[in-house]
Amino acid sequence: MFLDELPEFDRKVLEVLREPLESGHIVISRARDRVSFPARFQLVAAMNPCPCGYLGEPSGRCRCTPEQIQRYRNKLSGPLLDRIDLHLTVARETTALNPTQQVGDDTAKASAQVAEARERQRKRQGCANAFLDLPGLRKHCQLAKADEGWLESACERLTLSLRAAHRLLKVARTLADLERVENIARHHLAEALQYRPAAVG
Repeated sequence: MFLDELPEFDRKVLEVLREPLESGHIVISRARDRVSFPARFQLVAAMNPCPCGYLGEPSGRCRCTPEQIQRYRNKLSGPLLDRIDLHLTVARETTALNPTQQVGDDTAKASAQVAEARERQRKRQGCANAFLDLPGLRKHCQLAKADEGWLESACERLTLSLRAAHRLLKVARTLADLERVENIARHHLAEALQYRPAAVG
């Protein structure tokens, strides 16, 4: 499911997504009846960096005040953001008619890498890393003592919740799988941290 202009959705509507994002089910209660439906989906969302959309551009076109920017970002709750594993800032596309070709993996190669990593996960634990429960997390996302302490300090510094830390571990496990290595290393944790914003009120 793709939601464009995420902060423009009613906050109550967005908060309803928290349960299915966490559990993969949605529960509907009416009078004495309570029914659970499967609702596992992948959420992809986009938003501007500020109300006008120009924050961070070299042209200096943004005229939003810090208060306006914070009010805009506060439309999204911390618990909702906790459930979004990857947060990426994307620069505005160039308006050049013939842009320089970017160097990198093509789609077919990237797709093959992802398929291979998912197969590693299936063979190791019977599911994708995203679906690991707490016992599975402890078993398959073990860290060296030094890395465990480093991650705890980083989470404290960024005021990340326990849920965010668990999701961060799953991302780090996936990064290790993409590299075809058995153990999560410090650089996997550091990269996973880059995809998490600090806590939002």
